[in-house]
Amino acid sequence: MTLIAVAAVLLLGAGVVIVVANLRRSQSSTGTLEQIGTYGYVAEVAGGAEDAPGRRPLDSLAGRLGDAAARRLSRFSENEIRQKLVSAGMYGTTPRKLLGYQVILAIFLPILTLWMVPLMGGSGILTIVCAVAAGGLGWFLPMFYVNRRRTERFTTMDRQLPDMIDLLVVTIEAGLGILASMRVAGETLQDPLGQELRLTLQEQRMGLSVGEAIDSLGRRADTPNMRIFVRSITQGERLGVSMGTTMRNLASEMRKRRKASAEERAQKMPIKMLFPLLFFIFPAIFIVLLVPAFIQISDLLK
Repeated sequence: MTLIAVAAVLLLGAGVVIVVANLRRSQSSTGTLEQIGTYGYVAEVAGGAEDAPGRRPLDSLAGRLGDAAARRLSRFSENEIRQKLVSAGMYGTTPRKLLGYQVILAIFLPILTLWMVPLMGGSGILTIVCAVAAGGLGWFLPMFYVNRRRTERFTTMDRQLPDMIDLLVVTIEAGLGILASMRVAGETLQDPLGQELRLTLQEQRMGLSVGEAIDSLGRRADTPNMRIFVRSITQGERLGVSMGTTMRNLASEMRKRRKASAEERAQKMPIKMLFPLLFFIFPAIFIVLLVPAFIQISDLLK
């Protein structure tokens, strides 16, 4: 009963905090969103789920908690987390806001565990163990989400890159420059690769050279295929090699890498199918085939 009372008080306090955050909703834009507007992503961020009106109070609370926690954590690497957020395409989320979500989940999940486990008949030791595990899960869950989204985004860009290089070959051989070709590819391709190309062009318009903008693209999208693409463009610009020839050779290399990747995935399929075959399909087949025979044999023996 004591644990339930403590959990109820903590939940009441959390509810009061959320209500106060709703009443003190800020109407001004943050500096991060202003920077995103400079890069031309206002429509994309405003239309996404990260800036939905129902989440603004929670975002505000997470930002304040993240500011307070960042001042007390000596190992909080804001630049590293910001790089991961940009790579994941989460332009509307700041590192301190992500830290605030870690704090919220690290507090809320143990409170929920302290309330639910005793109601389900769990002992006090089990409740404490589950609460500690829930706190650790709540702390690591936001960063796991960012890393998972970053990995999925990189995988999608790797799949889109050969198509982009083919489009660059066609447009460059038609007489367009590398920047004009990238503009056509950015308008044609779907996100996330199209989004990264548009951001690269925006950086170049804001004063970066072509090489610097391409290097920035390679840092944001640090995938094997993107590294090859960035290296080829950089070397072609420095050495004065024909960009059409460079892109055509790169397109041939990308096709070979795509074929090798497809063959690798195909060779992994038998191993991936082994587990469901052994534990799900074969037992069901054996039950259907052998159980009737065993029943008949048992009846005959009787």
